[in-house]
Amino acid sequence: MKKEKTFKLYNILLPLWLLLFWPSYLWLILIPANYLIDRLILRWGLGDLPDKGRFCRKHTWKICIAGFVSDLAGACFIFAVYMASSLISDNAPDGSILEQLAYGVGFNPLANVWAFLTITLAVAIAGVLIFRLDRRILRRAGLEDAAARGAALKLALITAPYLYFFPSELLYRGGI
Repeated sequence: MKKEKTFKLYNILLPLWLLLFWPSYLWLILIPANYLIDRLILRWGLGDLPDKGRFCRKHTWKICIAGFVSDLAGACFIFAVYMASSLISDNAPDGSILEQLAYGVGFNPLANVWAFLTITLAVAIAGVLIFRLDRRILRRAGLEDAAARGAALKLALITAPYLYFFPSELLYRGGI
């Protein structure tokens, strides 16, 4: 008797946050918007620094690039967890923790606690990287350590990639 081959058809829908890193016309809006937000937060974070307008014009682009790199690091972490849990869950029974994690990380971080914690960790990784890179940039630009730390902390807390928490399944099921 011939044994039938079984196969799974995986969907190719992507989580919404992954589209931010895909080259598209979206970047024509995304890059200037990120630059503007970074500049406003940096200006606010510098406090009473004299000539902070000139300082911001000179260094905001570096901070913007550091933000994109940090967000990409968080996205790579999410992608690695998603791929690993998807591949491992192929051999696991339906409804296993790994299958739930793969679904939650990929499409609805609010679906279960494991996915929520994974996404929280990814946002934290990106936030810590934003803080460390921005602090380094600002210290090299000549700011005192306390001023650099304060501005970098504001940038990290406000510009961390909270979009990772958006349940992209809403887009695919017609929820939005």
